[in-house]
Amino acid sequence: MESAGGGGRAWCWCLAVLLVGGALALTNPDEQDFEAFAGERLVALADQELCDQGGLPMLARLLIQNCPELVRSQQGVLGQLALAGTQRFNAGVFSLYSTQLGGQSLLPGLRLPRYRTLTLAAAGQLVMLRATSDSDER
Repeated sequence: MESAGGGGRAWCWCLAVLLVGGALALTNPDEQDFEAFAGERLVALADQELCDQGGLPMLARLLIQNCPELVRSQQGVLGQLALAGTQRFNAGVFSLYSTQLGGQSLLPGLRLPRYRTLTLAAAGQLVMLRATSDSDER
């Protein structure tokens, strides 16, 4: 009789693992979720580096009236750019996004820093695990 009860508990555990795994797989963020996440992060980073820290050349600062607003208006484009430079490893219940972005010259004397990030996507959430840039290596 005792072995029948033990088998029932094992069945319950298997069912629980399947249900949790299924829920994680259903809520695993997709590429569109990553694109929105990356766009938000890049806007914050660009705003800090270009607008707050004076990363723009003097002439550009004279021409641009509202740097933070200009950067925010590019959120969709920045998200698409990040997605284009990203490789996704999809394990079903979670995904890892490895992104390499930047290094292009925008204007004479103004080059985008090169960024590398690793992002974990699981249970409807995206979490940046690691981020490095050219400026970190100097």
